Amino acid sequence: MPEPKAPSAAVCRPDECVAEDWLGFLGHRWNALLLWHLSGGPKRYSELQALLPRISPKVLTDRITGLTRRDLVQRTETNTYPREVTYGLTARGEALRTILSELYDWAADVAHEDAFGLKPAE
Repeated sequence: MPEPKAPSAAVCRPDECVAEDWLGFLGHRWNALLLWHLSGGPKRYSELQALLPRISPKVLTDRITGLTRRDLVQRTETNTYPREVTYGLTARGEALRTILSELYDWAADVAHEDAFGLKPAE
C-alpha cells in the first residue's frame, strides 16, 4: 500500500493554514487526552480530574474552556440542587472519535513494542 504524501509547502503556508492551527490545538497534550476520555461519554469535572491526575485544576479548566470555545465539548448544567455540571462531546467532537481511537491503538502498539524491545518489520 503506498504511503500517503505529506502536503507540500505550496499547499499550506504556516501563516494561512487552518488545518495546521487545528492540528496544533488538538496536538496539545491535555486536549487530546480530554477528548479521548470524553469519547466514552459525558463526565463531571471531578471525574476528569481523577482520570488525569497530573493536570492542575487551572489547566484543566483552561483546556475545557478552550475545547468548549472550539465547539468540541459542551457544558451541560442541571437545574437541580446541588447543581450538576457535565462535559461531553459535541457533534464536532464526536467526529474525532474514530481518529482518537485509531491514535490510541497506534500508541498502545508502539508502547508494547518499546516495552518488549520489538521493532516493526521492514
